[in-house]
Amino acid sequence: MIPIGDSIPGERFPLVTYLIIALNGVVFLLELSLGAAVEPFLRHWGLVPSYFVHHITSPHAWLTILTAMYLHGGWGHIVGNMLYLWIFGNNVEDRMGHCGYFIFYTLSGIAAALMQVAIMPNSTVPTIGASGAIAGVLGAYLLLYPHAEIYFLAFVFIFVTTISLPAAVVLLGWFLMQLAYGMNSWGLSMGGGVAWWAHIGGFVTGMLLTPLFVKRRRTPFHDLYGPHWISRW
Repeated sequence: MIPIGDSIPGERFPLVTYLIIALNGVVFLLELSLGAAVEPFLRHWGLVPSYFVHHITSPHAWLTILTAMYLHGGWGHIVGNMLYLWIFGNNVEDRMGHCGYFIFYTLSGIAAALMQVAIMPNSTVPTIGASGAIAGVLGAYLLLYPHAEIYFLAFVFIFVTTISLPAAVVLLGWFLMQLAYGMNSWGLSMGGGVAWWAHIGGFVTGMLLTPLFVKRRRTPFHDLYGPHWISRW
């Protein structure tokens, strides 16, 4: 199933969400332009846990926590991440405001990266991608809109249809899946593949930080949660 939207209408233009998506897109195009040189580029600007641990006093090591959030390993990686950010980010930005949302997003990404380093400190594989920060957005969405409906494209044999599921079911299910895979990868010295613990760390951080960043709602609560939700695709 592919998520395509939710039932919560946006209250304001999601400027920061769109800027983050655009910046990720520009950086990914830069990666594509590098050709064979992209591997050393990702190793230099991605977060390599073992390098970070052994150079923890280096400004460059800490800088890679931020730069790694805007790097991606392929089309599927960036498209999947940006799709989730587009669906869930606008509503969280509504509730936090532009500046607060950007700070929240960045802190979630930093916490996600540090969690990955803490669990796999010996890994020499660069950790890259926005998914840790986006996991923080998902954690915030779960707290703010648990009763929202998430729409999916579902493929049944040769047929394509749409279905909807409650956000609480979707996001809790997603988190439990990350936790299961994370526990399965515990103790692997090299890591690699999906940074499950970054997802877990980002999600939990997002839930913890949300009460600190949420602003008073512009639109009355009952208007958003009443029976006449407006679909946003």
